[in-house]
Amino acid sequence: MIRLARPDDLPTLIDIEREAGSLFRALDMAAIADDDPGSVAELAVYQSDGRAWVSVDDADRPVAYLVAEVLDGHAHVEQVSVRPSHARRGLGSALIETLAEWAAARELRALTLTTFAAVPWNAPYYKRLGFRVLADVEIGDGLRAIRRAEAARGLDAWPRVAMVRPL
Repeated sequence: MIRLARPDDLPTLIDIEREAGSLFRALDMAAIADDDPGSVAELAVYQSDGRAWVSVDDADRPVAYLVAEVLDGHAHVEQVSVRPSHARRGLGSALIETLAEWAAARELRALTLTTFAAVPWNAPYYKRLGFRVLADVEIGDGLRAIRRAEAARGLDAWPRVAMVRPL
């Protein structure tokens, strides 16, 4: 089941992010595995604005989450993460579809995200969900600012792309 995140879910989302990030170690991307997952205060901004969703287990505990923002007239996936123990069950794609419904209801034109080009559960996965890589000339000012911030954090040590899925 997917529902809006509650304030008491937020510490669990940080744990989910750490667990999901640990998978990057197997790809010699330890810096990504060790990347700061953010804070409860940062997640609270999304949660309080109704832009944070969780997929929960039978006990109503989050096992996956998505946070989004509105950027360049699109719904932008800021982060989507799934506990490795719950991967390959369609939870990530269900969260993406939840965001697509939310975005369509607000007359937003597309979904966007940034991701690693060659990581199997990143760009290749999103292509299967209907996203395509944006050409540089298609990237809006807001998304361009995100890409600059990512580069400043060192994320461009591995090839990254911006992607879009029209609604």
